[in-house]
Amino acid sequence: ILAQAANSPKRHRERGVSKNIAVLSGDGIGPEVMVEALKVLTKVATLYGHTFSFTEAPVGGAAWAATEAAGETPTHLPASTVELCAKSDAIMFGSVGGPVDQQHEPRWKDCEKNALLGIRKLFNLANNLRPSKVYPFLSHLCPLKPSIIEAGVDVLVVRELVGGIYFGEHKREGDRAWDIMAYDVEGIKKPVIFAFEAARLRKKKVTVVDKANVLETSRLWGEVAREVKVGYPDVELEFMYVDNAAMQIIQKPSAFDVICTENMFGDILSDAASVLPGSLGLMPSASLGDSVHMYEPSGGSAPDIAGKGVANPIAQILSGAMMMRYSFNLEVEAAAIETAVESVMKAGILTGDLLEAGQKDKAVSTSQMGDAVCAALKGP
Repeated sequence: ILAQAANSPKRHRERGVSKNIAVLSGDGIGPEVMVEALKVLTKVATLYGHTFSFTEAPVGGAAWAATEAAGETPTHLPASTVELCAKSDAIMFGSVGGPVDQQHEPRWKDCEKNALLGIRKLFNLANNLRPSKVYPFLSHLCPLKPSIIEAGVDVLVVRELVGGIYFGEHKREGDRAWDIMAYDVEGIKKPVIFAFEAARLRKKKVTVVDKANVLETSRLWGEVAREVKVGYPDVELEFMYVDNAAMQIIQKPSAFDVICTENMFGDILSDAASVLPGSLGLMPSASLGDSVHMYEPSGGSAPDIAGKGVANPIAQILSGAMMMRYSFNLEVEAAAIETAVESVMKAGILTGDLLEAGQKDKAVSTSQMGDAVCAALKGP
């Protein structure tokens, strides 16, 4: 149904590819975890005979400081950065934002809104993918009881990213304020189709989360989902109200396979799912557009630990694996990165966020984790 292969997780093998990647490291821990991800991707290129060309560009507070220093009008998203992204095959994004107590300063005010939402809208990054997996050997980090997660937790949240209430009209008049949530059929079809395609390669179940007992937009989501379902007789479709989904993702997370939902509901539910693995340092994400896709960790810039060499680079590395899969059609390479990451962690090589209080002295540094993943990578 989708003309563009980029909008489907079905992939065909490509060998000896040459790709240009825009690298937007950003602020806080962004630059240091990005170094490790690029280290891993470079090793993958060597092992599998590919050529990956990385070009850096400023974004967020770093871009504001750079443009200001150059005597230009300060901005969180320079035109040169946008131009680089437009001519690249994929975007690797780090993180943006500054310290909480400095949010009033021009460098940080609306930083994430201007940089992230700006890129999402410019490149129509309509499908946001956030996998949430509890690794059995790290299950003790999950905040839920063992009896709840014993069946395994592996959820993919597919969130519509450029529509809904976040991109509707926001207005205030006197003592009244309103925010408009609007969707059309085409805006709903993209994430729904992707969800069904993804489910076909997983446990073959799609849960569409809505509020159809109240919202007309949710009723439209339901109509579109039922129409799409006709083309996927092998995939189960269920509907769940968002309030119930918020409870079930905590009470019965193993019951979910692929969750598909609109922008605001997806924002909330993917954040709820993100705590299940035990650390945001394990949570990659992908935002898929019409011409170029962007890959970033789900966590923030963590300025309090920036520059200390203690940040977990796994989410950034796994975002690179998602880039292999969804932008470059390189499923074998994506799986190789994921397997290397899992084997390293299973061997007990962990950053501090993955260790319990009495074991923090065993933590490896950001760069040591990256080195370990590189060493564990296997070629064809």
